[in-house]
Amino acid sequence: MDLRYFINQCAEAHELKRVTTEVDWNLEISHVSKLTEEKKGPALLFESIKGYDTPVFTGAFATTKRLAIMLGLPHDLTLCQSAQQWMKKTITSEGLIKAKEVKDGPVLENVLSGDKVDLNMFPVPKFFPLDGGRYIGTMVSVVLKDPETGEVNLGTYRMQMLDDKRCGVQILPGKRGERIMKKYAKMGKKMPAAAIIGCDPLIFMAGTLMHKGASDYDITGTVRGQQAEFLMAPLTGLPVPAGAEIVLEGEIDPNAFLPEGPFAEYTGYYTDELHKPIPKPVLEVKQILHRNNPILWATGQGRPVTDVHMLLAFTRTATLWTELEQMRVPGISSVCVLPESAGRFWAVVSVKQSYPGHSRQVADAVIGSNTGSYGIKGVITVDEDIQADDLQRVFWALSCRYDPMRGTELIKRGRSTPLDPALDPDGDKLTTSRILMDACIPYEWKQKPVEARMDEEMLAKIRARWHEYGIDI
Repeated sequence: MDLRYFINQCAEAHELKRVTTEVDWNLEISHVSKLTEEKKGPALLFESIKGYDTPVFTGAFATTKRLAIMLGLPHDLTLCQSAQQWMKKTITSEGLIKAKEVKDGPVLENVLSGDKVDLNMFPVPKFFPLDGGRYIGTMVSVVLKDPETGEVNLGTYRMQMLDDKRCGVQILPGKRGERIMKKYAKMGKKMPAAAIIGCDPLIFMAGTLMHKGASDYDITGTVRGQQAEFLMAPLTGLPVPAGAEIVLEGEIDPNAFLPEGPFAEYTGYYTDELHKPIPKPVLEVKQILHRNNPILWATGQGRPVTDVHMLLAFTRTATLWTELEQMRVPGISSVCVLPESAGRFWAVVSVKQSYPGHSRQVADAVIGSNTGSYGIKGVITVDEDIQADDLQRVFWALSCRYDPMRGTELIKRGRSTPLDPALDPDGDKLTTSRILMDACIPYEWKQKPVEARMDEEMLAKIRARWHEYGIDI
């Protein structure tokens, strides 16, 4: 599977709109996409960009239906249900479907090097007015190889086009990419890198789920049910998808950074770099690989909810749920890291209680997990009758089952992301406080609130006759 197959599947499911009206790469593409995503509209394929022949694809993950399409699941599944299927396939699979190396593929249809390397050949968008420039990708998979272990890492980074041959790469401190880069710095060598722009969307998902002994391509094939195919990029020797749209091969000098940004982050705000651009690693592009008539996959960010927030919510939901299963925490009914919380900051877990303190144990486990330990600043637990991604019912539980004095715990110190705009810009940007909110009816109560429930027999009768009522919902 590749990006084009996914686009065709979206079209068949009436989840794609081909925009034939001419649009400008400068703000117009991003603004049309943002308005469409906020209305849960279709994915967009802009086929006429001013001054360019290359189309631009946006909105890949903006609806739960498109997430299900990407995963090859029934289209009516919720985010929670799709994440559960991902978790089950990766945690309970008897064996991984190993990826297959091939010698050729569509990405090698065009190989440009030397003076032919010019990033201006692509309709790279500018997303927001205060952005520092054009971003060739905000969710780009950058392939790196650990020089000591030989392990390959597919990190997801934003990349600003600095000029026709260089891109700033936001490799944040503490991330695996930075750890690899420091090893090259210690060796006194530049770090080979290959940036993938446009491929099987599952590769982005695979890059977030740690699986010992498996590559991201193995994970992709396992979830897909068939071998993923990769080839070794001719310049760097790094594995890239054979069906990728565009690959930028080059080097990153671990000792030569340039100012990059600012950029409208997934939080809906700019960071401190709005006032002072921060030096970032730079990808020196030595060679461009691209398919015939390539499609530029663009993902904007800004305030929630966009396709990026749906992607972040899905991947973090899947990884958190997986970790809770691996921790053998009992009673987990559903999990959701909310897209409305920028896909990071708030998690909801539905639990079937079996003993007093069970729901608190679940909340503690979330904070103690790898996913929950970074960025999460609120955990809400609800009873099993409420799906974790059903915000309407979650707020019902917070209103009618939650007592602030009984159900609230504050944690003073936890690891945060420096991108959180709620933290003091002049203070500590690496730690945050956290709140646990138990919206479950206490297990030990002998007399529990009696819910107003509909009659199941009457509901079944109504559902069987629903077409007779002429009510379209």
